[in-house]
Amino acid sequence: MTTDDTVDYTPGTTLVNPFNRETFIFRQRESTDIAEFEVRLGPGGSGGGNALRHVHPKAEEEFTVKTGRLNVSIDGLMHLLGPGETIIVPRGKAHFFSNAHQGDTQAVIRFTPAQNHLRFFFNFAMAAQTHPKWFGPLGQPKLLGMALALHTFKDHLYLAGPPIWLQKLLFAALSPLARLLGYRALIPPKT
Repeated sequence: MTTDDTVDYTPGTTLVNPFNRETFIFRQRESTDIAEFEVRLGPGGSGGGNALRHVHPKAEEEFTVKTGRLNVSIDGLMHLLGPGETIIVPRGKAHFFSNAHQGDTQAVIRFTPAQNHLRFFFNFAMAAQTHPKWFGPLGQPKLLGMALALHTFKDHLYLAGPPIWLQKLLFAALSPLARLLGYRALIPPKT
C-alpha cells in the first residue's frame, strides 16, 4: 500500500463507509497539485461526517456529478447538481453534500491543492473497514478517533461553527489519549 512514503492505490481501490452510505473509489496516485477520487452515495447517503457542515481551510473542493443527483450545501445555500455538472466550494466555506437521488449518485471530488487529502480520506475509509471498534454501533466515528485523525492531518478538515483554534486545541489534547487507547493513522501524512 505504501512505497517510499507514496500511497500507491491499485486503480479502482474501493472502500465502503456504511455510516454515510458512502463508497470511496481511489483511481489516482498522489500529486502535490490535485487530490482526486470518486464517491458513490447510496440512497440517503451523505459526505462530510453524515452531512455535518465542515470546512477545508487551505483547499478548495470541486464536485463533478457522473450519475444521479447531488445536493451540495455551501454556506447554507443548497445547490442541486445533475450528471456533468460541477461546483467548486471555495476554501474555508462551510459545506456538506448528500445524495438527492433515489438510486446511487456518483461524483468525482477534487481538492486543490492536494495537501494530504487522499491519505486523509483513505485513512478514514480504511479504518471504517479494518477497525470497526473505532466506530459506534451505527458506524459513526468515535470522538477519539476523529480527534486523532483531525490532529494528524492538520488544516485539512474542521467542523463549521466552533472556532478552528479551539478545535485544534481540543484535538491536540485528545490525541495522546487516543494513541494510548490504540487509535492510529493507518497511513501517515506525507511531509
